[in-house]
Amino acid sequence: MSDKPSVLFVCVHNAGRSQMAAGWLRHLAGDAIEVRSAGSEPADQINPAAVEAMREVGIDITGQTPRKLEYETAQDSDVIITMGCGDACPVFPGKRYEDWKLDDPAGKGIEAVRPIRDEIRTRIEALVADLIPASRAPRTCDSGG
Repeated sequence: MSDKPSVLFVCVHNAGRSQMAAGWLRHLAGDAIEVRSAGSEPADQINPAAVEAMREVGIDITGQTPRKLEYETAQDSDVIITMGCGDACPVFPGKRYEDWKLDDPAGKGIEAVRPIRDEIRTRIEALVADLIPASRAPRTCDSGG
């Protein structure tokens, strides 16, 4: 059993929004938060525009693969953040839920994905500030990206 919080990001395909969110959280929180992501209907691969958008800010998500949302993964997570998965997302009493209304990057070019990436970063920064006491927060340098 870990004393660090676990966050699960869920979207339909686990190929865009949830993967970018997981990438940001790993980058900004380091090892202080356990990061998970899954989809109700996982795609075959991560959205190439999401990969490129994250690469532009120095975060590599190419090693991630879309995963099927498993009951146990949701049950074992402290925070579940949904991104348009609707009724496919399980609900467990006592869990913290957030539903992030974000545009779906599926089928969009890099110009349309950048604002989604940046909005996700803003939300992740607030999440990290909420979940990690200031004394445990990783030190980061803002590269302006």
